[in-house]
Amino acid sequence: MFGFLDATQATAAAVALADGFVGPAAPPARGRSRGGESLLQRFTGQVDQHTRSLKLNFLQRARLANTFKWRLREKGVDGEVIEELTRALVLRLAGQGAAVSPSTDMPGAQSGAAVQCMGPQDIAALLVRADGLLKENDVADAVVAYQELLRADPRHAIAHNNLGGALTRLGRYREAAEHFRSATQLKPSYLDAHANLGTVLGWLGEWHEAEAPLRKVLKARPRSIAALVNLGSVLMQNGRPQEARELLGRATAEKAAPVEALVALARLEAREGRMEEAQAAFREATEREPLCCSAWVGLGRINRMTPQDTRWLAGARRAAVESASTIDRILMHFAVGKYHDDVGDFDAAFRSFTRANELQRPLAVPYDRAAHAREVGATLRLYTREQLAAAAAGASDSAQPVFVIGMPRSGTSLIEQIIASHPQAAGAGELSFWADIIARHPRLAGEEPPDEPLRRTLAQDYLEVVSSAAAGAERVVDKATNNAEHLGVIRSVFPNARIIHVRRDPIDTCLSAYFQPFPPSVNFAMDLEDLAHYQRQHDRLMAHWRSVLPRDAILEVRYEDLVADQEEWTRRMMAFLGLPWNERTLDFHTTSRLVLTASFWQVRQRIYSRSVGRWQHYRKHLGPLLKLR
Repeated sequence: MFGFLDATQATAAAVALADGFVGPAAPPARGRSRGGESLLQRFTGQVDQHTRSLKLNFLQRARLANTFKWRLREKGVDGEVIEELTRALVLRLAGQGAAVSPSTDMPGAQSGAAVQCMGPQDIAALLVRADGLLKENDVADAVVAYQELLRADPRHAIAHNNLGGALTRLGRYREAAEHFRSATQLKPSYLDAHANLGTVLGWLGEWHEAEAPLRKVLKARPRSIAALVNLGSVLMQNGRPQEARELLGRATAEKAAPVEALVALARLEAREGRMEEAQAAFREATEREPLCCSAWVGLGRINRMTPQDTRWLAGARRAAVESASTIDRILMHFAVGKYHDDVGDFDAAFRSFTRANELQRPLAVPYDRAAHAREVGATLRLYTREQLAAAAAGASDSAQPVFVIGMPRSGTSLIEQIIASHPQAAGAGELSFWADIIARHPRLAGEEPPDEPLRRTLAQDYLEVVSSAAAGAERVVDKATNNAEHLGVIRSVFPNARIIHVRRDPIDTCLSAYFQPFPPSVNFAMDLEDLAHYQRQHDRLMAHWRSVLPRDAILEVRYEDLVADQEEWTRRMMAFLGLPWNERTLDFHTTSRLVLTASFWQVRQRIYSRSVGRWQHYRKHLGPLLKLR
């Protein structure tokens, strides 16, 4: 038992890691180290070198992390760097521990039996200890204590909820969500767990799933400002701005309304195109709470920054250092990267974007290049020219759906905004309908096309969705970029639907995606190699669809051509869609509508060309992307 508790090796490893970081051979405190290797990549290699052979149990791993953190503090290392390195260390050690079976991770059968024989008083004491550790910010030790408690009582709802809270502070949001979900299942009336679950699902970009637990909380606590803000934010992301505005208005009307309520309302103003109102609300939020990360991020996103915006940069950096939220820190690094890009400091910009993506990568399920390539191959083999040309009983003859597809950041939002500016058209945003259908019917992706009953059902259900999104419009745009992967199913159900494929210089496209704070579900956008691979698979898909569909089925629009001759290409798109010419489509930036994509600011500007060839500023950093030309 004493061997299990001995932390001598863990302490020595922590000291060696910390001293190595600040010693003469240490990597730079920011950005890329030699050979293009990132700081965190090099650091995790050092973690493996010092700890892989130690076979540390979970208590020793926790002690190692805490000793490392305090050693760096003693040596005067920047607080932001300490927090990021400690998070990386905890995640790396957790990955090592996952490979160790419970029997070897605990000190033998005796200790396992001791845990199982804990009585109610022992469990209550352990909960008090774990909560105390969390309150004192000893998060790693708190995680260990909660896990120990759950070994003794796996149905302890409070321990699941509090463990979720501790994991959240470590940036391990997916694990946290599972523990919050367990707490709600074990105790359906546990409102704090429902609130936590909905909030974390929102951070992960899983907004549709986040709505139900947040609604449950608001129903029980109708005056809870946190519940109003969280549900209002999720409803905005789910494309229901009127409901969102009503809830956020109630929240900001309260005397004790936190600054987060004002920030949420400012985000809604920005996405509906009311930039002046959004800017005023964000500024008020920074004045009320100078350390509010989300307010500084919001200001940075809706303004083109200049070298005179030093107050913004100082405030943003100060807020990022003080923030305990991984999400806030990620978004702040993206915002600071945008600042440096706007003012022309491209090396600093790339360092900030790289740090943001390194922090975000652990939140996502890793992108599996081989699996994605297999999925694309199966789709291509199933949906041949002969299969798609065959008469499809049950297919709809509706021409209402318009599918705008392309890589993320290729210009799809711009195309949607132009079309939605026509009086007979509307934009529905990025509908998840077809991705959800494939998730429920995976055989449609590569084994068998939809049969007649399913085609009828899909046609009816989809038309109901687009009609509710834009009642009375003759053409409704669905701009979910991943619909390129589902065109076989879509064409089988809607053979008369219009398809516009937007193409942009692949390096500009991938670089722009790397610079955007996408939700973790867009897991290929956090690594340049993954982006290059995804781009190639997208090109493979589109080459296939062009070869198997009729020549007039897809209109190809190059972003660079649209920027160079806006009216010519806008006329071509309207003719392709069967819509009469209307001058309003040239003034698309004045159209008032909810835009939820990362381009919500850009589509409110007149068309501009400064994004063409942007990648040239970053040539020396791009490595794998350069092979795309």
